[in-house]
Amino acid sequence: MSNVQQPTAQASTPFTHGMSYFGALWPEHAHHGKRPAVQLESGRIADPSDAAAVYQCLLLADALRYCTLQVCAAKASGHPGGFASSADAYAALVMLGHTNIVTEVGHHAPGFYSAMFLDRSLEAMGIFTMEDFAQRYRERHGLLGHLSGAIPGLLAPAGPLGQGQHFALAGALLHPGVLFPVTIGDGGLGEPYVLSAMKHFHFAYPQVTNYLPVLVWNGFSQEHHSMVARMSNAQMREYWRAHDFDEVILVDAKDYDDVGQEGAFVDATRFSPEARLAFTAAVLAGVAKAAESALAGTHTAFIIKQLKGAGVHTTGAKAHNLHPADTLDSPTIRSALERHALAPEAWELVRENCVRAGGGPAGRTVVTEKVLELPPLGDFPLQEFPVGEKAVPSTAMGALVAWLGQQDRRLVVSNADGNEASNMKNINDALKIRHPIADPAYNQDPNGQVYEPLSEDACAGLAAALALFGSRSLWLSYESFAINGWPIVQTVGQAMAELRRRTPSVVCMFTAGALEQGRNGWTHQRPEIEAYIAAQMRNGNVFLLYPCDANSIQVAYEYAATSYNRVMAIIASKSPLPVRLTLEASRRALRDGAIAVAEAGAGSKGSIVFAVLGDMILEPVLALQEPLVRSGYRVRVVSVVNPRALYRPGDLPVDTVAEPDRHFLEDERFHELFDGDLLVAVSGGPATALEPVLQRARYGSLEILAWQRGETTASTGELLQLNGLDSAGMMERLRARGVEVH
Repeated sequence: MSNVQQPTAQASTPFTHGMSYFGALWPEHAHHGKRPAVQLESGRIADPSDAAAVYQCLLLADALRYCTLQVCAAKASGHPGGFASSADAYAALVMLGHTNIVTEVGHHAPGFYSAMFLDRSLEAMGIFTMEDFAQRYRERHGLLGHLSGAIPGLLAPAGPLGQGQHFALAGALLHPGVLFPVTIGDGGLGEPYVLSAMKHFHFAYPQVTNYLPVLVWNGFSQEHHSMVARMSNAQMREYWRAHDFDEVILVDAKDYDDVGQEGAFVDATRFSPEARLAFTAAVLAGVAKAAESALAGTHTAFIIKQLKGAGVHTTGAKAHNLHPADTLDSPTIRSALERHALAPEAWELVRENCVRAGGGPAGRTVVTEKVLELPPLGDFPLQEFPVGEKAVPSTAMGALVAWLGQQDRRLVVSNADGNEASNMKNINDALKIRHPIADPAYNQDPNGQVYEPLSEDACAGLAAALALFGSRSLWLSYESFAINGWPIVQTVGQAMAELRRRTPSVVCMFTAGALEQGRNGWTHQRPEIEAYIAAQMRNGNVFLLYPCDANSIQVAYEYAATSYNRVMAIIASKSPLPVRLTLEASRRALRDGAIAVAEAGAGSKGSIVFAVLGDMILEPVLALQEPLVRSGYRVRVVSVVNPRALYRPGDLPVDTVAEPDRHFLEDERFHELFDGDLLVAVSGGPATALEPVLQRARYGSLEILAWQRGETTASTGELLQLNGLDSAGMMERLRARGVEVH
């Protein structure tokens, strides 16, 4: 639609400096480009059917495609194809003033960055011109290849598929009256739980409909056709209706094709100018109707059907990403940029619309650019259990969760396997399970605060998203199944490390570890999640906590629930266990990272130090103390409660994360706890979290006793025996080390 000309210094405005091409004004500009269609007062267009609004929406779509392709080609890297097929829908949302947009597709990053460039949000990063934009793309301290929590105006990260809907749901729940569109690729539609997560949320929160999934149905995934490419339009509508979307609006580019493209998916940028405007008008009207419907209380979805890669260097899966040969000098790249080059006057109009949309640049106006006010909590009502008595750690924590939820009615507690199964029924008693069927016998209430989809992904997703968006939450899970939900916690945790604002930490608590799950067999004995989280402690803002009893778990939860911009994972048991620490000692253990729970013996034959990770595993370890002391050894049993505090300051990038914790146990105190002739590292799960102990301690010999594998057993004792973690098994290993026991 434009004649290409090389830019000149006089033609370039400051923000367009560095653009490879400019085009001539479109003929329609004289009539429809006189003034910005987005109203300064309202932050949106006045009438979606207005011809000027349609024309300027099309300008914005082309501007987004142009910026996306040029910034990717500048580095011969990145993913332009998927976003290109959604540009028309994205442009419509912006023109309508809906700028709180999230995505499920990390590969759409260059398109989202282009939107933030056009509305001036990226100026907060020192990105003012197209040249700046290209230089900072896919560079450290710049614009990551996938969406990051550090980029002004972008509400949430995007990397693994199947996560974006959780951010839209959290935003909608916390901000009634604000629309949260979420773009979803048809390649990612097959990821687990995308639609079922929204379906369960709709059942739980039927009054919350101010989120709008926008399916980018372009027929292709990353390297091949999408699995839903052969569905008819009617089938796709029914697919969404089957997931309880009452209004499904679908705009198919094929209906406007006037150049005879083959196949069900076509490229609207190949249409005649008149057909392009007609297609844009349909998208703008459809998005306006969908937004109005969602904000009015109807569960609504919008679908744009257009060929992947529309308007960029190629189409289909081959448009997904650029290769080293795809530079600005490549004929296909050059041709695509020339086709969508705008005139300088058009660029100015596009920018003004973007800056006005939604009330100003997204970097200043979207909901995540402000700290969400939280209800004050005051002092936590900790219960001091007498040392020596038995108490259930999970139940003790549950009482605090119930109290916190009563102080903060926005708190959401998510759990797939049920709180009662983890001896945390007190949470359900106080906060109620959110369910459309009110039933006191099951603690069900339509206004409950306990969210129970039978999917760890959905549980972790909503809890993590709520925390990222500024609200308190808690994800409770069986340790065995937590791995199914952890990836989104990992994504959000990294985003929190980069945020420029305070937000409550993602708090998780995993019960029913391997040692409690004998009769359930290996399906419920998968403590490898601890190794996963332990590796993330190196990030600088991830904490893995192992309270050893009912007192220390209360202190651990208080610590986690009052922290910011971190991931706090608590590992604890649901079985009655001896109380070993006072509340005061628990605080010391949490601060220092570890505490000695037993020490005795003259040490004539040397010293043995047990560094123990976990609560239940302490029992067989402590049973070894008496025979070892009687045999002449000095024995110290140390409970490792907060291994992150046992690293050395230089081990973690604490100065690169938001809300850094710079406290690490000093050398003198560390060596008092862990130095010995023989160091025995013991874990009821993997030994990975004991890394800081193993690398700092001074010892003559080392033995590591940890989880090996699951098996169906009749008791915890039998499972311990199978893994060599019962007292007899551990003693046998010590004898093999030369320990003499009478």
